[in-house]
Amino acid sequence: MKFASILAFLLTGAATGLSWNIFTVPHSGGQDDTPALLAALPKFSTNSTILFQQGITYNIFTPIKFPTLNNVEVRIEGNLTYPSDITTVQTAVASSSYPGAWYGIVFRSTEIGGSLHPKWGWVDAHGQAKKRMGFIRDMKLWKPIGWNFATSGSSNIHIFNNKIVAVSDSGVSFSAGGENMLFENNSVQNGDDCLTVGSGAINITFRNSYCEGGHGLSIGSLGENGAVANVQNNNTLYGARFKSWTGGNGLARNITWKNIAFYDVPFPIYITQNYWDQEDGPKPTSSNVNNTHIADFLFQGFVGIVKDIPFVEGSCVTDPCWYSVAGATGKEVAIFDLYPDTATNIVAKDILAVTETHAPVAVMCNATTVRILEGPFIPTRAGL
Repeated sequence: MKFASILAFLLTGAATGLSWNIFTVPHSGGQDDTPALLAALPKFSTNSTILFQQGITYNIFTPIKFPTLNNVEVRIEGNLTYPSDITTVQTAVASSSYPGAWYGIVFRSTEIGGSLHPKWGWVDAHGQAKKRMGFIRDMKLWKPIGWNFATSGSSNIHIFNNKIVAVSDSGVSFSAGGENMLFENNSVQNGDDCLTVGSGAINITFRNSYCEGGHGLSIGSLGENGAVANVQNNNTLYGARFKSWTGGNGLARNITWKNIAFYDVPFPIYITQNYWDQEDGPKPTSSNVNNTHIADFLFQGFVGIVKDIPFVEGSCVTDPCWYSVAGATGKEVAIFDLYPDTATNIVAKDILAVTETHAPVAVMCNATTVRILEGPFIPTRAGL
């Protein structure tokens, strides 16, 4: 009898532990759907599905910060929209109560999923997801403002089959900070970095993706073990870029850019330890003799067309533009802007490039830093 009671108790507990809740987000035509969603979320923050139904455009007219989600599936099968009035959005973003993103999510063992339907599953808004463990997939973002997906402090993430359309807009699409992240099969049209890898990032892979109109694939300082492979860059400012701040210090090592196609890209391969944000005023003169150290960089399998006709990129607000390189001709397939005694084992090989005007392709570098001579680009069996 006692054994039967214990067994019944265990079975009851197991059944309770396996229970799963489904919450269908309510919608009111013309009204802000955020308050009703926020009111219900605490009840569905664990072992639940949160469903935005297909066929409905939800009005997320105020920024929403989800509670921490644990073992939750967020299915965005309908569309989500922020206010169409840009002034309203700007006012909300400038407010001291703004949580840092229009959609802020922190979760564990959880998945955010969109819809494979071409008309549904779009986020017409300022989108961002912060994630500790799990997946971000099948999301479609239309005209986002600022950051799209930021993963700072996260780990063990697979981000795939996402589409971001932000043509003529600024905003970084994927910001990778953390460790053990795989980005693949994503399509990005934007006006800033397609991918930016920031401080402290470890084991970041970005592959089999398409980038158009932005600043290409950018990796910053203070990180190691990164790989970018099988990416097409179309009409971006950069193809593969490493940047560290003027006067900064740190370490970046073991980073590979491989099998990169580029079309109408002014700077296909670009390394600078002299980066400066034009919004911060004139670039300072660096007196820091350490600066960021870089080691074991590989650029391999680049094929494409260097954009060497006059152009003005949309983010330019200064004269000369922030991306201007003193002494460059605009025909360089590779530019290495480095400080002495800071770079080790920087290799570029299997590079095939032509210019849009059919002028000879060039290379520009600090000859005291790496063993490459400036001048015409002459492919050899050894690479550059």
